[in-house]
Amino acid sequence: MAGTKTNDFQDMLPMMANKLGGDGLIRELCNGFRLLMDKEREVITFESLKKNSALLGLQNLRDDELMSMLREGDLNGDGHLDQMEFCVLMFRLSPELMEESEDLLEIALQHEFKPNSAR
Repeated sequence: MAGTKTNDFQDMLPMMANKLGGDGLIRELCNGFRLLMDKEREVITFESLKKNSALLGLQNLRDDELMSMLREGDLNGDGHLDQMEFCVLMFRLSPELMEESEDLLEIALQHEFKPNSAR
């Protein structure tokens, strides 16, 4: 997805993660989801995304960019984003956060699978 507004948002996630910590970041992502969701269906639809995107500074995105965002995040193919799909999409759109998450996972796995004598 192209657009400077998206790039600005991507750059904010690592800063938010450092400032708020993991739990705080998840809370903020959930708040973002609630801002964008269709209040009756409790999912993000194209219509709710288009209507509410200005709340997150995404008002300059074209319809095709909004649809692309929905398609990219729609993991189960139902045409909208639930809260988990939204959070996964936000992490996928932030390469720096994904890299940090992969590094932490690798460290945890190395620690978990060390030979017993090394623990």
